Amino acid sequence: MLEFICYPKCTTCKKAQKWLDENHIEYVLRDIKTENPTFDELSVWKKRSGQPLKKFFNTSGLLYKSMELKNKLPDMSEEEMLSLLSSDGMLVKRPLLVADDFVLIGFKEAQWSEKLL
Repeated sequence: MLEFICYPKCTTCKKAQKWLDENHIEYVLRDIKTENPTFDELSVWKKRSGQPLKKFFNTSGLLYKSMELKNKLPDMSEEEMLSLLSSDGMLVKRPLLVADDFVLIGFKEAQWSEKLL
């Protein structure tokens, strides 16, 4: 079963959820603000996604900007990044679509279609 991890007020998340529903794709919904991804989950998801860890950061978020992470991330270790991401769901790029064999970060319709349809 797919896990759809989102922030309910996020317009991109709403768009992604609508796309899943319209394509009759079953998923379990998880609110990233109330159920933040753990250090271990993020570590596994990074491997499954095939993406660098910095792709998991919500670079347009207020928290990311207020913490000036753009300047700090290049000097951080993977462990430090995972700790930071697992400290607050609002730092994590969303939506995330988690399957047993892949993880999609953010909503790109073409990419989601390729994996799911």
